[in-house]
Amino acid sequence: MLRRSNFLYKSLPMFQRVGATAFKKDLTNTLALCQVLNNPNHQFKSVHVAGTNGKGSTSHMLAAILQSAGYRTGLYTSPHLKEFTERIKINGCEVSQEFVVDFVERIKPHINQIQPSFFEITVAMAFDYFASQQVDVAIIETGLGGRLDSTNVVTPVLSIITNISWDHMDLLGNTLPAIASEKAGIIKPHVPVVISETQSEVKSVFTTKATETKSKIIFADQRYQVSKQSNTYLVSKSDSQFEIECDLRGSYQAKNIAGVLAAVDELQLLGFHIPVSSLTAGLKNVTALTGLKGRWQKINDKPLTICDTGHNEAGIKEILNQLHNLKYNTLHWVLGMVKDKDVSKILKLLPPSAHYYFCEAKIPRAMQAASLSEYARAAGLNGVVVADVNEAIQTATRNAKPDDLILIGGSTFVVAEIDNL
Repeated sequence: MLRRSNFLYKSLPMFQRVGATAFKKDLTNTLALCQVLNNPNHQFKSVHVAGTNGKGSTSHMLAAILQSAGYRTGLYTSPHLKEFTERIKINGCEVSQEFVVDFVERIKPHINQIQPSFFEITVAMAFDYFASQQVDVAIIETGLGGRLDSTNVVTPVLSIITNISWDHMDLLGNTLPAIASEKAGIIKPHVPVVISETQSEVKSVFTTKATETKSKIIFADQRYQVSKQSNTYLVSKSDSQFEIECDLRGSYQAKNIAGVLAAVDELQLLGFHIPVSSLTAGLKNVTALTGLKGRWQKINDKPLTICDTGHNEAGIKEILNQLHNLKYNTLHWVLGMVKDKDVSKILKLLPPSAHYYFCEAKIPRAMQAASLSEYARAAGLNGVVVADVNEAIQTATRNAKPDDLILIGGSTFVVAEIDNL
């Protein structure tokens, strides 16, 4: 049935596949699409989430908590890993293929006139779906940036910005304050904003914007200090401490959890009823409730095999920090990247002691495995070229001993091609 909507992939520019040429630097098209659809972006409450890293995990955590509290909760995220319908969910259930086909047929007459991108169409589709299904609240994750991101046509009840790091500098700016300024564009007049992580280089960008918009601003890590224990997270607030479980692995989730806890506080003040039992149940069962994949996800035991979608400098640093918590003999890293990133910075971070399997996802943006191998060799990294992602995983599995570790990542699109994910 979805074949009838394949033209979304074939005829509309899609950033995930082709890169910057698909990025539209204004909201005109999205607003035009929403107007055609009777402005669904104004027909439901929303929480808007931006940031360089952690916005996907944060969105899923918050959705899981609100679901557990009994709210009919929409969730819009991107990109998808396996199926397009992963982008649009209500209470963890993906949008139906029938709705996608119907939406495409309804919007077709306007596509030639508006000439939207793939992402602009999917945003409008999500908003139309959430409005038609009468969600109580929708968690909306930005795609890229914030100020000019297609999702920025909502007026949320709460905004969240997770962190700022180097990514998409060609589109967002080549300094951290410039990137932060783009992310800060989701801050709306009189709408509170939670900043998950206090970063000295960009703090003033957010405080200045919040002052301009008369928005309450909360720096989550100044309210909650969260640290990873063996199987739980220790949370400190003022003079109290408590432990909390979260099924999303990776010590880097501590920063996201701080932001989520502060967001829950603000939602309570806005009239949402979120009992402690719902908070704990939501965080404990994020994957089951929302279907999130690819965040420090274990896919095999012997040898231990883990995939992670971290793909920029900050994301890779968090992966490396997580590796320090594991015991293993040799690290086998199945690595693929996209060609529009500064891979040299990332490669310099990677351990020379690991054995690498250079691969490439089946998208135009993918860096050729042979080219990545050359860059890696210049950075002192050694390995073999196995272009196909799953063949690279199979090769690593054959070479690895039971007490070794296989890590798959470097690009969301490498993780997306894992057969048994």
